[in-house]
Amino acid sequence: MKSQSIVMLRRNFKHIARNPFTVFNAVLMPVVVMVMFVYMLGGAFSVGVDYVDYATPGLMLLAVCYGLGAVATSVNSDMTKGIINRFKVMDVSRSAVLTGHVIASVLTNLLAIAALVGVAFLLGFRPAASFLDWLAVIGMVVLIGSAAGWLTVALGLAAKSPETAGMASVPLVMLPFFSSAIVPADKMGQGLRQFAQYQPFTPIIETLRGLLAGAPAGGTVLAALGWCAGIALVGYLWARSTFTKRA
Repeated sequence: MKSQSIVMLRRNFKHIARNPFTVFNAVLMPVVVMVMFVYMLGGAFSVGVDYVDYATPGLMLLAVCYGLGAVATSVNSDMTKGIINRFKVMDVSRSAVLTGHVIASVLTNLLAIAALVGVAFLLGFRPAASFLDWLAVIGMVVLIGSAAGWLTVALGLAAKSPETAGMASVPLVMLPFFSSAIVPADKMGQGLRQFAQYQPFTPIIETLRGLLAGAPAGGTVLAALGWCAGIALVGYLWARSTFTKRA
């Protein structure tokens, strides 16, 4: 099982390396968005701290979401183009096929966030996080990356074609914009403010923000962990069920 997952992971990375658009979307696009919001528009936002310090945690989550469309498309292509049937003949574990996609997604996320944080430092990002806080940040990124990865794999398996699979992940890409990622939720209009406060990405962003500031809030951390666990469980069960039915 472990060796099969490693083989599937290597296969997915080869596909990513051969597709420059995937690399651009997952790694460079979040950097472009950061430069746009922080360098071009940051002066227009009043958030009580340097805008780059406020925006970086939310843009880290955005970096996780930007690569999800390629994951959904890749999973669906495996299902609709007969690759899965070939794997069945070779007696490859279904868990290895799905896990390979999720792990590749998480590793791509870490690469994208490393590039994003590097640019943030160039733009003046100065976190107060300790070494343990940074470890917690990495752990939270892996958790939300895994949760979003499983949900995206499920969406890709449920879609009828690679094209619709790519579109299925669009709500996940848009969701950070309707959270506290760009501006505080209490500065938003009625209705949108309540949505931003209670949607799953806001406590995750606030947890990252607190960790990077060196002052994480316990209630926010628990909410973030709960959302990550819930999303991961729903995505995993849905992916396994859909894979069993379609394969």
